[in-house]
Amino acid sequence: MLLTGKRIAILAEANYEDLELWYPLLRLREAGAETFVVGTGSAGSYPSKHGYPVKVDAEADTVSASQFDAIIVPGGYAPDRMRRYSSVLNLVREAHEQGKIIGAICHAPWVLISAQILKGKTITCVKAIKDDVVNAGATFVDREVVRDGNLITSRTPDDLPAFGAALVSALSEA
Repeated sequence: MLLTGKRIAILAEANYEDLELWYPLLRLREAGAETFVVGTGSAGSYPSKHGYPVKVDAEADTVSASQFDAIIVPGGYAPDRMRRYSSVLNLVREAHEQGKIIGAICHAPWVLISAQILKGKTITCVKAIKDDVVNAGATFVDREVVRDGNLITSRTPDDLPAFGAALVSALSEA
């Protein structure tokens, strides 16, 4: 399979957007990657915006970026909670410093902002946080998917096919 041997961390917290967590998780798994749901440590399972639970495989303070080939941050309102945990920010920052693929969709760039990795980058996101992204030093563009180096970003669940394709493509190159 295309991504056999690749290990992907998908971050989780309460109020994640259902499709933005499950679609990448299943798409990457289908391509042969090992996927791990990594929580903030506040619970062993998190409900989505619509109440669908995801069970955590590990907590952010028990893993390191070197264990993964990519970190995926789903949207919804979970990123606002995730960015309050230094272990999550450290994991994302370390992954960025190591050149690992970082995927972020919808409100997920809030985590990238708090990890201070957006300055000088071109990204997309849900328009509601465009000003936050720009104030963090990034250039916002309104496209279904944007890749700038190791960062891959998308706007909303409608963009998930392009987001998933870009993640698979980037990971197959790595």
